[in-house]
Amino acid sequence: MPRIPLPRTRGTRLTALAAVVVVVAAAVVVWTTSDSGPAPVRTQDAFAELPAAPGSTERVRIDTTTYYPEQTPAPAVLLAHGFGGDKTSVDPQARELAERGFLVLTWSARGFGRSTGKIGLNDPDGEVADASRLIDRLLAGHDVATGADGAPELAVTGASYGGALSLLLAGTDQRVRAIAPVITYNDLAQGLVPNAAAQADRTARTPAAGAFAADGVFKKSWAGIFFSAGSGATASGSSSAEAPEAGQETSDNGDTAGNSGTSPQAAAPPGGQPGRAQPPAADPCGRFTAEVCQAYTELSTTGKAGAQTTALLRRVSPASVTGRITVPTLLVQGESDTLFGLDQSDATARQITAAGGPVRTIWYTGGHDGGVPGPQLRGKIGDFLWSALTGDGDPGKGFSYDVQGTLRANGTPSVRTISADAYPGLAGGSTERRQVTLAGPTQNAVRPAGANPAAVSGIPGLNGLAAGSSRLAPLFGSDPPGQSAQFAAAPFDSQVLVAGSSTVRLRIAADPAHPLPEAVLFAKLYDVGTDGTRVLPANAVAPLRVSGLPADGTPVDVTVTLPGVVRPVEAGHSLRLVVGTTDQSYSVPAQPGVFRIGLAPGSALQVPVVPGTSAGAPAPVGQLIGIGATLVVAVAVLLVAAVRRRRSHDVDPELAGTPLVITGLRKQYAGGFVAVKDLSFRVEPGQVLGLLGPNGAGKTTTLRMLMGLITPTAGEIRVFGHRITPGAPVLSRIGSFVEGSGFLPHLSGKANLELYWAATGRPADKAHFTEALEIAGLGDAVHRRVKTYSQGMRQRLAIAQAMLGLPELMVLDEPTNGLDPPQIHQMREVLQRYAATGRTVVVSSHLLAEVEQTCSHVVVMHRGTLVASGEVGELAAASGEATFRVGDPAAAAAALKAMDGVSDVEVEGDLVHAGLDGLPRAEAVAALVRAGVAVEQAGPRRRLEDAFLQLVGEDS
Repeated sequence: MPRIPLPRTRGTRLTALAAVVVVVAAAVVVWTTSDSGPAPVRTQDAFAELPAAPGSTERVRIDTTTYYPEQTPAPAVLLAHGFGGDKTSVDPQARELAERGFLVLTWSARGFGRSTGKIGLNDPDGEVADASRLIDRLLAGHDVATGADGAPELAVTGASYGGALSLLLAGTDQRVRAIAPVITYNDLAQGLVPNAAAQADRTARTPAAGAFAADGVFKKSWAGIFFSAGSGATASGSSSAEAPEAGQETSDNGDTAGNSGTSPQAAAPPGGQPGRAQPPAADPCGRFTAEVCQAYTELSTTGKAGAQTTALLRRVSPASVTGRITVPTLLVQGESDTLFGLDQSDATARQITAAGGPVRTIWYTGGHDGGVPGPQLRGKIGDFLWSALTGDGDPGKGFSYDVQGTLRANGTPSVRTISADAYPGLAGGSTERRQVTLAGPTQNAVRPAGANPAAVSGIPGLNGLAAGSSRLAPLFGSDPPGQSAQFAAAPFDSQVLVAGSSTVRLRIAADPAHPLPEAVLFAKLYDVGTDGTRVLPANAVAPLRVSGLPADGTPVDVTVTLPGVVRPVEAGHSLRLVVGTTDQSYSVPAQPGVFRIGLAPGSALQVPVVPGTSAGAPAPVGQLIGIGATLVVAVAVLLVAAVRRRRSHDVDPELAGTPLVITGLRKQYAGGFVAVKDLSFRVEPGQVLGLLGPNGAGKTTTLRMLMGLITPTAGEIRVFGHRITPGAPVLSRIGSFVEGSGFLPHLSGKANLELYWAATGRPADKAHFTEALEIAGLGDAVHRRVKTYSQGMRQRLAIAQAMLGLPELMVLDEPTNGLDPPQIHQMREVLQRYAATGRTVVVSSHLLAEVEQTCSHVVVMHRGTLVASGEVGELAAASGEATFRVGDPAAAAAALKAMDGVSDVEVEGDLVHAGLDGLPRAEAVAALVRAGVAVEQAGPRRRLEDAFLQLVGEDS
């Protein structure tokens, strides 16, 4: 059996011990938390024949699937789908719930999937009545568990269209015991025709209460998306696909025995979708009821909702029944949602609380623009439903919201969760609001004829995707010149976390020269960075319609409620209120006009702030052993850290003034490859040392060991007498550019430097930004975004970053890579200016000419070893070549070629270069004189290239 080599030093033994403990702990955690996997889920497809309307003999066929857990009876969940989907679109969520132990029923609502009937937007006599009858059928199977009071343990959940269904069903069917609506609406009239302006001056108690004023502005882009989705749902009156027989079961993997468990994929007609037939071409209403179609026609042609349309939207809205909901409710709303914002969830929470129902609220980073809940949030929804139905488990705190950071790592933003015991303002008290003073005069804002060009605030449904695109994001928040009034606040001294809907009191007037009776405006609140860059949080806009404007220009004061957002506004940033006259996502009057917009006297921006604590997930009991093992790991790591700390404080007082001493350095990788071996050299104060060598010589490996990024196999490195170890405090005295700069392209050069310095944790007054930028010579370009920089400017910014704090030792790895000759010349000047301050520079390079012109000293490496070191001039002169300035270069060249041992004779103007190969230079001068050649000057030929090739060989 081969012998396994064991660590020899105390430090490496402790490290190995810690690694072993980590592996053992991981194995324990896996063992204590693993099981045989989720139980198989059995499904059953069926069609339910239900009345088309109360008292009607016509029937609709509703396509259903029931998911059975491992054991029944079980708590049941009705899972409704979103608009444009069908029962198959919620299949993954249904299986998750069934695997948790729920009996789950899904179905395709009227007009979707393979269900027949017309889309009534959750009509109480249509879709809501269907769901209630599906409960009848579900309970008839005796698979639903009952509580101590004998009532069925039944809950309803769904997203958007399905979320509204859960609220409407809970308000009309007493058998529903809990609900968890997700990213849905409270009042569809306010969702599609919102008005953020109210005449009254009021302060909301809850954080995201909307104005919900009448006579709003039509959200034409979102409404058009919905109407298109509903128009092409299925064929009118019948299903185009063959239905399975009622009661047909499917196997564990979800496939129907002898048939597909999902809708068969029929051939798609031209312009249609697979498995779905085209709606009748002659019917512009598609799958919608006549009442819904008429309402959409009115909105899309007039931009306003009449009394009949408003009544219809109110009838199909949860707001019509929330006053009767008293069951436990979890409201999950998205922070990135220009369709149904946080104000919709806020209204529902207030109404259910007033009715006596317990409410828990979660705001998360997704939404109709940002995505559906992920696995973790779906798990919280499942926990809530289980606790609400069975009384077991933890339903969670009353309120939590996600805070998405403004910086991204590998394209993914950081997210933290803030939790509070209750949703502010529901059970007494009110939301804390910060007063932010806005400044700006009353301004004219023009609405052009046809409302074109229009401001672009976002792309409905794609805002989250487009905001992450460097090409599309700058298009958002564009306000055409002359079409808006702007009011700015002073920069914040510290971060302000906006959590909800801000309010402001505005003064609006018509232009007496061109009076209009009403103004349609759009308010937006921007986060403005230190470099002037504006970001519109969540692409959210507050539309407002102000009616009754006096023709003589007398102003009207209104309170404007801005969209509910969660946004950390960083220190140094400010808020800017923009009130414009157009927005491409809304229906704007085509008549041109001019409006005077100003701040009402004494008005300030009221910014909601919701304090709380960072939420943490409780550890399952089964993982306690793993936690104990982790504590053991922590102790082992602390022991290793203690050893390393002692090594990092290993100081040689005699070298305290010497920037760098490397002794016997060696680095051997796994497999036996030796990158650096027996390397020793010393760098004195004030030197510019060039670490020279061909590619693969070990230069970068040496610098990485110098920076503590990798650990030497043997030998040591001392900086100002301190031994280098990973994380050694003396590393703060080194400025480096070794691993790449990693600049954030959307920030300016100066902002990148400030961010880097802040990450070091050192005081800002120690950064010496001005000196570093002056040496780097970036000029005004430092205020531009880095993505506009050339490669040379990026390199100079990287040098400036390395110079922050004016380190006593600066280490640069190939700083001229990718630069053209003028940029290389500029970089040389940068390094020389820094060296002129009396500090020390180490530059790794394979460019001989640059080292020769920039450095005072040089260390030559080849195949991991030191082959030469010293002053550049001395090393260049050691090549054995001589240069003669003569009167007759041709005669001199002939005389030198005739001498034994002389080689490589080269004529360059009045200079003759020759390799003497050990021949004394005086003998060569004598031979030239004997040949009658006048010699004006003779000396060594100082060319580093020749010395380098002599040291490392021509093949390198």
